[in-house]
Amino acid sequence: MNNINQSNKLSEQMMRGEVFSDQCPSREILKHVTNRWGGLVLVALLLGTHRFSDLRRKLSGVSEKMLAQTLQTLEADGFVMRVSYPVVPPHVEYSLTPLGTELAKQVELLVDWIEINLPRILDAQQTSGVAHRDE
Repeated sequence: MNNINQSNKLSEQMMRGEVFSDQCPSREILKHVTNRWGGLVLVALLLGTHRFSDLRRKLSGVSEKMLAQTLQTLEADGFVMRVSYPVVPPHVEYSLTPLGTELAKQVELLVDWIEINLPRILDAQQTSGVAHRDE
């Protein structure tokens, strides 16, 4: 009986994910969504379908290579849909899947919170005197 209870708890843990475990696949998805460009792409696509060049202009500072990698990753995760039209020159559009829309709305809440609290954050940074580095 004890083994059955332990087994059920283990299966429940596996279904829920354990983001603090280095073996949990949810950790990799979290990285895709919260890296510099992943979250911004998701929020940008909340506004609707975009062509690659439109996204690149919207996301100031992103390289073509990094945007392509980010879109491929988010597509592989099931968050972004890529539609390629057979025309010359190539025409490719990106939009959110239903799953991606759910996620992007959550990321948008985080982005909004940061924007609203930016003065407080900048004040805290200045007060702390701790140097920041990009990872």
